[in-house]
Amino acid sequence: MKKIIIAIDGHSSTGKSTTAKRVAHALQYVYIDTGAMYRAVTFLALQKGFITTSIDKQGLLSALKESTLSFVHNSALGRSEIYLNGQNIEKEIRGLAVANQVSQVAKIPEVRTYLVALQRQMGAQKGVVMDGRDIGTVVFPQAELKLFMTASEQVRAQRRFEELQQKGEIVTFDQVLKNIQERDYQDTHREESPLQKASDAIEIDNSHIPLEEVVSQIVQLAEEKIKA
Repeated sequence: MKKIIIAIDGHSSTGKSTTAKRVAHALQYVYIDTGAMYRAVTFLALQKGFITTSIDKQGLLSALKESTLSFVHNSALGRSEIYLNGQNIEKEIRGLAVANQVSQVAKIPEVRTYLVALQRQMGAQKGVVMDGRDIGTVVFPQAELKLFMTASEQVRAQRRFEELQQKGEIVTFDQVLKNIQERDYQDTHREESPLQKASDAIEIDNSHIPLEEVVSQIVQLAEEKIKA
């Protein structure tokens, strides 16, 4: 059967990753979390001390090129997790420390160029669901199905706040909302690959739509594209 590339872009905390994972599972496609890749690079930068009042770009790029990034399937959890230099850093990259810096790291042109090349390699054989900020506009502009997910700031902040609380992080709702607003601004105003909706992307506002309904809608769209 013909395979396609499904590109899911959108704002932070719109449920892109959760949705993409379920769509990939339903279609038996490979899921690639590009946001996790940028978070992993941010974690590397923090780990190596490359982020102070500014970012040591050359130091970070050198360390990145000497590092390995990979996704390893966790059969117990039924999902892929990201590894940096052989270490599972899935938990480490989801905290607020990384979230507060990831947009700054993600706007570095050389970092984006390096990761985009990796992402294209991963999706070369198609049959992938990839989510991020520039999948349908930069990484795979030829993707057969492009989606742009959005939700209100308040809804996204509440989702993220609850997620962090469940992980034991001590944060306030206002801190999370501020982080969401800052990331939205940085993502949409950066010079390199800013977040924007592709002209042929289908927009899905999931502020008040159950996850199962969103997944079902996307799977149906994908099946129509595959048949076509």
